[in-house]
Amino acid sequence: MNLANLITLLRLALIPVFVGCAIRHGQIVASGSGDQTWRWISVVVFGVAALSDALDGFIARNFNQRTVLGSKLDPLADMLLLLSGIITLSVAGWKNQFPSWFPVLVLSRDILSVRGMQLIKIHSGSVIIRPHWTGKLGTVLQMTAIGWLMLDLPAYTNIPVLVPTILAGIFVFSSGWMYLTDAFQQVSDNLHAKFSKEN
Repeated sequence: MNLANLITLLRLALIPVFVGCAIRHGQIVASGSGDQTWRWISVVVFGVAALSDALDGFIARNFNQRTVLGSKLDPLADMLLLLSGIITLSVAGWKNQFPSWFPVLVLSRDILSVRGMQLIKIHSGSVIIRPHWTGKLGTVLQMTAIGWLMLDLPAYTNIPVLVPTILAGIFVFSSGWMYLTDAFQQVSDNLHAKFSKEN
C-alpha cells in the first residue's frame, strides 16, 4: 500500500463524513436557524476530498506509484465522491438544492456505463475505456455545480444553481453516450476480426 493509494482511501473515508455534515446542515436549515457552521464544515470536507484526487494522481505519476489497485480504486473514489455530493445536496434540505433529475441522470449514466462494460466484457472480450474530453469536462462541471450550490454563489452572482447543473447534465449525458458508442464500436471491430480470422 503506497502513499497515493492511502490518499485515495482517505478520500473514500471522507465521503460519509461529508454526507453526515451536509445532512446536519440541512437539519439546522429546517429548524429555522441561520447557523452556517455545518455548511462550512461540509465545504471544507468536500474540498479536501476533491483536492486529494489531484494529489494522489500527482504522486502516482511523478513518484512511480501507479498500481493496479490504484487504477481501480481512484476512479471508484471519484465516482462515489461526486455521487455522494450530488445525491446528498438533492435531498438534504439546503437553501439551494439540485433538481431531482440531476442525481437520476448521473446515477443512471454511471450504472449503465459500468454494467454495460461488464456485460460487453463477458460476452465479447476486453473493452478499453478511453478517456474522452466530454467525460473530463462533465466531471469539472459537476464539481462546479456542487461548489456553486455549497458556496451559495447564487446569492452573490444572481446565477441560479440550475445553470451550472444543466451544463453539467448535458456533458454527463454526452460522455455516457460517447463511452457506450466507443465500447460498442470496439465490440463490432472485435467480432468482425474474429469472424474474418475464422473464415
